Amino acid sequence: MAGYRAEDDYDYLFKVVLIGDSGVGKSNLLSRFTRNEFSLESKSTIGVEFATRSLNVDGKVIKAQIWDTAGQERYRAITSAYYRGAVGALLVYDVTRQATFENVERWLKELRDHTDPNIVVMLIGNKSDLRHLVAVSTEDGKSFAERESLYFMETSALESTNVENAFAEVLTQIYRIVSKKAVDASEDVGPTALPSKGEKINIGGKDDVSALKRIGCCSN
Repeated sequence: MAGYRAEDDYDYLFKVVLIGDSGVGKSNLLSRFTRNEFSLESKSTIGVEFATRSLNVDGKVIKAQIWDTAGQERYRAITSAYYRGAVGALLVYDVTRQATFENVERWLKELRDHTDPNIVVMLIGNKSDLRHLVAVSTEDGKSFAERESLYFMETSALESTNVENAFAEVLTQIYRIVSKKAVDASEDVGPTALPSKGEKINIGGKDDVSALKRIGCCSN
């Protein structure tokens, strides 16, 4: 489109949400990944902020709109709006605080109550740099992820370990699902079924992701 500025020139826009207890490092993961490019207008009113960053995946420009909220009970009222349209999620716990891992199940239930069943979810054990304080083993995180068909990584926002990998993996898996659906649709009814440039994508269909999740879970 002639009116686009360069930073708005993208093929797909995917909404990804960060969830998990307060203090697990969600905001630091966001700022690390997006290079501190924040959009703060809504923070004071509804306790939410989002930032964007574009990545290249298979020759396409994927713009990620990543939403972050305080993981506190007083923000429960924003739940449905926060999750609406999300096609990916990073479910974050702090490897040094067992309670934040125990609450992952509650966050996952809430996520599944408010999103499409095929949302791409990655379980993140953050603060892996604090090795001497680790309370949640890698094996515990991995086994929960396998049980729930989630992807899994341990990250350190402080040391920038796996932050890029985690977001990139989620966005790549979303793109693969969407592009497969677009190809399937175009075979059925012709090229008009392909998403238009910059269209926001919501994933539908029940079985598209399950095989991907099982194959991709816990791999590097």
